[in-house]
Amino acid sequence: MAIIHIKELRGLEDNALDRKLAELRSELNTELGAIAAGGRASNPGRIRELRRTIARILTIKRERFNKTAKGAAGIERG
Repeated sequence: MAIIHIKELRGLEDNALDRKLAELRSELNTELGAIAAGGRASNPGRIRELRRTIARILTIKRERFNKTAKGAAGIERG
């Protein structure tokens, strides 16, 4: 899987983000499981990129949640 940029992630809907997050977490667990079993990572840089992409998705989800929560409460920022 290629690197996913923040602009691409922001263009996805919530359901697509959830599916992508589950997919990336599964892939990360597979990579970490191979290392824990005494093997080597096929691509060590991939683990770092998976972690960063997962963090990006969680950040976008948090931003969207905060935006809707503030909108529901009637709070505006100037």
